[in-house]
Amino acid sequence: MQACFALFLGCTSLVVWNSCPAIACASAIKEDETIVFFPTLAHPSDDGGQWVAQVHGWIFEAESDSWLRTASLAGFLALLDLGPEQAETLIFRQRARPFLADNERGKRISIRIGTSTFELEPSAEDGHFFGIVRLDVRTADRLARDGWLRYTAVMAPRDQREFAGQIRLLEPTGVSVISDIDDTVKVSEVTDRQKLVENTFLLPFREVEGMAGLYRQWARRGATFHFVSASPWQLYEPLADFARQAGFPHSTYHLRRIRLKDRSVLSLLADPLTAKLQVIEPLMETYPQRRFILVGDSGERDPEVYAKIAEERPEQVLRIYIRDVTGQAADTPRYQATFGKLPEEKWQIFDEPSAIPTSF
Repeated sequence: MQACFALFLGCTSLVVWNSCPAIACASAIKEDETIVFFPTLAHPSDDGGQWVAQVHGWIFEAESDSWLRTASLAGFLALLDLGPEQAETLIFRQRARPFLADNERGKRISIRIGTSTFELEPSAEDGHFFGIVRLDVRTADRLARDGWLRYTAVMAPRDQREFAGQIRLLEPTGVSVISDIDDTVKVSEVTDRQKLVENTFLLPFREVEGMAGLYRQWARRGATFHFVSASPWQLYEPLADFARQAGFPHSTYHLRRIRLKDRSVLSLLADPLTAKLQVIEPLMETYPQRRFILVGDSGERDPEVYAKIAEERPEQVLRIYIRDVTGQAADTPRYQATFGKLPEEKWQIFDEPSAIPTSF
């Protein structure tokens, strides 16, 4: 299990790469290529002497105004039921650009942590790349700030750009909050497809009022945060900007891998049940002594996902909180069937974040 540190969708077996000379490990990144690193997790090794860290990133080239981009854009607009005039808005161009990017396959990226350099696995056809690095506990703890370890891509000597990422050093014990994004912390209106598309691609992101304040209170009590969502990785940067501006605690992200050039794009509108289980279950398995608060909404399958997890791991799940966006009371058949096997004090349906206890 730890060989893959299976916290990401589509993760394959990974190799633990040893450090190498920085010059030999310089990343082969062209001037028109961009790297985005996603915030990930590290856990202590079995003997406690090392941090075992997952690195995850994406390398791509922004599409130029070519006939290929035009064709891709037309297909993307058709998928979303949007017209060409809507494609001219600034927000749409910013949000759609990553979906139209030219993903770079077979690229080897190297990263530097402190004075050590590590070479990662080659990027896949969707531009995503992974790697596991092992860091001496004393060194990692010395370099970390507030539990986060920063690293940068190793660039060619003449390339002055900086691409940086962060790793959360997560202790074996403590409380973690696994949170959905759409209609849990961000207004998306997922039950109305047209409004969902508008809120995702045409309008500024809006906070579900009060959720950032609740999460900050939990953070002050020592909780760490993990956003697990059916949203695609192409939306990571605007989502991370939204969360930062709204004042949510620094979090790791676990989103969905899709690309427009194959059938994986169909998962953009697919049922997130299986996808979320594939992320949350390995996360909890990696940290069997941690306790988890699961926060979601009633618009999709969060109640069913969280109930299944709580039934299988009752000692790890502290509480389940479901934001009501469908007008269903706690005594409706859906919730009684979903949560019927759980103690009543284990789950709560809420309208306002103020109804949720700030203690745990």
